[in-house]
Amino acid sequence: MHGDYDVFIESMSGFLGAYYFTMFIMNAVAAFYLWSTHRSTTVFRLGSLPVTTALIWLVVSGVFVVIAPLAMGGGARYLRLPHFVEEGVNRFMDPTVYTLGSLVILAVLFVFRRFFVRPWVAWSLFNLSLLFMGLSMTNPNFAAIVTKPDNVPIVAMVFLLGFFTWLSAYRAVQNDDRAKRGEVPLEALEQEKVLVWPDLVYTELICMVALTAVMILWAVALQAPLEEPASSVKTPNPSKAPWYFLGLQEMLVYYDPWMAGVVLPSLVVFGLMAIPYLDFNKQGNGYYTIDQRKFAYVTFQFGFLVLWVTLIVMGTFLRGPNWNFFGPYEYWDAHKVEALNNIDLSEYFWIYMLGMGRPRAPEGSGELAKFGYILLREAPGILLVLFYLIAVPPILAATVMRKFFVRMGFIRFMVLANLLLFMAMLPIKMLFRWTANLKYFISIPEYFLNF
Repeated sequence: MHGDYDVFIESMSGFLGAYYFTMFIMNAVAAFYLWSTHRSTTVFRLGSLPVTTALIWLVVSGVFVVIAPLAMGGGARYLRLPHFVEEGVNRFMDPTVYTLGSLVILAVLFVFRRFFVRPWVAWSLFNLSLLFMGLSMTNPNFAAIVTKPDNVPIVAMVFLLGFFTWLSAYRAVQNDDRAKRGEVPLEALEQEKVLVWPDLVYTELICMVALTAVMILWAVALQAPLEEPASSVKTPNPSKAPWYFLGLQEMLVYYDPWMAGVVLPSLVVFGLMAIPYLDFNKQGNGYYTIDQRKFAYVTFQFGFLVLWVTLIVMGTFLRGPNWNFFGPYEYWDAHKVEALNNIDLSEYFWIYMLGMGRPRAPEGSGELAKFGYILLREAPGILLVLFYLIAVPPILAATVMRKFFVRMGFIRFMVLANLLLFMAMLPIKMLFRWTANLKYFISIPEYFLNF
């Protein structure tokens, strides 16, 4: 086993050396840019000596210029996370912690956005994430997942998503500060207009050529992720959908296909179509802002980042053979078996709470009587779902969302409230499955109706 790890480290040394050297170039360029443009700011002082951002990134680049040859020369085995850290991450990186942690991180970033949008803070987090990635690449299990040709573009898209999310928040905070000073948004200052020809066409041509060059280099560096010819008697394990459908595949774990594959996607489309008719806030049109559209901003980030992007990341990097959940440093063992006894809500109510069997129609009963017993059997789940969809909206209208109800009216508010409740229903169902092994709130397999 030790010899296998030596072979693995040797195969990764060239990549890690180039990786850390790229980080050296990146930070050196950042330091030079800040110094040459006089945009360097003082972070703190050591006595009378000001420690500026340019000096910090110069020191960081010096660290990486030392690490790069060490990794290239076979010292990558020493550039790894401690074993107890990897084990701790694997142990605590379960679906519940992952999902709730995503919500907590989103809330922290939103509340303290004025701190996190500072360029030096964002650049520090970017460096730390790259360093964490580099230290993790010396783990064979982590590297096998991340360097898989199918997953490489997803890793790149995660970083791109982080950058553009930060950029939009950065511009929004700037505009919010300008609004407090009575100034117009930054977008209002950019009144210069350019022609489609030649300005836009030239820009698109340059982007097309650059992207073509990147794709050629990509094709040379990475092998195409082609496997053996498709066969109905031998399927991959795990059998995964394309990355853009992994969120949908994850939803299929918790809901029937009609719900996860038809109803919920249709509600997403319907909700996007309904936004212009539900939105009563005239502010924030045509420029970035958060303070003027907090509700819309938080709702979008929750729906996009938590309910879609995190599910894609989960399905790509954390779902392994047999669709089991694996830690990022855990070996994908196809023989791993997790004994789960998923129980319907009706079983919890009738068997575990009341200590009796679930209602069942007597032998020879008619269809109407059977249907009545089915409704009685699933009454706890039916009443709970009806309360959630019918009683909760009026409660929201009378409490935390009263201002929305007054400005929107009954119909628009009910549409909005039910769309929000359906959004929240997915993480609620996921958490109940992970923590209580709850399979369905309503289980009527006789009519292929499970919810």
